[in-house]
Amino acid sequence: MEFSAIQIATLLNGKVEGDPNAKVTKLAKIEEGTPGSLTFLSHPKYTEYLKTTGASVIIISEEIEGIKPANSTFIRVKDSRMAFSILMDAYHKQQFSKTGVEQFAVVAPSVKMGTNVYVGSFSYIGDNVTLGNNVHIFPGVHIGNNSKIGDGCIIYPGVKIYTESVIGKSCTFHSGVVIGSDGFGFVPNDENNYRKMPQVGNVVIEDNVEIGSNTTIDRATMGSTIIRKGVKLDNQIQIGHNVEIGENTVIAAQSGVAGSTKIGRNCMIGGQVGIIGHITIGNGVKIAAQSGIGADIADGATIQGSPAMNHMDYKKSYVMFRKLPELADKIKDLEAKNSK
Repeated sequence: MEFSAIQIATLLNGKVEGDPNAKVTKLAKIEEGTPGSLTFLSHPKYTEYLKTTGASVIIISEEIEGIKPANSTFIRVKDSRMAFSILMDAYHKQQFSKTGVEQFAVVAPSVKMGTNVYVGSFSYIGDNVTLGNNVHIFPGVHIGNNSKIGDGCIIYPGVKIYTESVIGKSCTFHSGVVIGSDGFGFVPNDENNYRKMPQVGNVVIEDNVEIGSNTTIDRATMGSTIIRKGVKLDNQIQIGHNVEIGENTVIAAQSGVAGSTKIGRNCMIGGQVGIIGHITIGNGVKIAAQSGIGADIADGATIQGSPAMNHMDYKKSYVMFRKLPELADKIKDLEAKNSK
């Protein structure tokens, strides 16, 4: 979409210096600005880029004085970083202004749909699904029978939500997310192979949860896999059946949580962390990247390593580990001296 400098200045309560009719159609970093782009300058150390940027409009803080626009139009504001954030938020909201059901989408007659809902082409909404107000479903999404999606959810292309899933308000699921696939439940039998254990539970996700691309959350064997409000999951995470993740916990990419483990609230879990099943991780726990968790963790602990230990003990042990070749040489020297 195209905007003029004066339109942007009006939105930001700023003052135009230069051409008020200068047009922009895209956003850019100041060092990468090209004609037709909008950027911002908030720190004096980046003023050198004013000589080389091709941006048509630059949002600039009032505190940066003594600079006059040359080839660009300035919009003076109190805080350019905050102003640019407001502008990006407005731009982001415009992306979700569509409403209605597009051609080629399949919506079952029994679906209960709130106001201002958008369903993109080639999406499938199953029987008895409930969609809240202002739900935005991009093309190619599957929502299974009897699922509930709360107000203000954004579901990006290619998301698959299996039957009976319950999603709270203001959740965001990025492309490739799978909610409610079968948990990893197999029972060995007398024929030396595995019999599948039916997974008849569901997934419950509370309000304000964001889930990154290609993350999977398995349905419970019985009962529910539960993701509490405010949880943030990165890309490519595996959450097993009957797991419960507490409020406002964050987990970085490529981590995996095995079945029936309970994770407390306000935890911070780094990337590539592996957590075994049927354990309890307390509140406020911090786990460093690539750690392997094989036992319960008390509230407030900070741990690292595989198998994981207190992070300070890990660091001390790692220092000794790096010195092992040196220590081995010293032992050989001592043995050689003692043998003479």
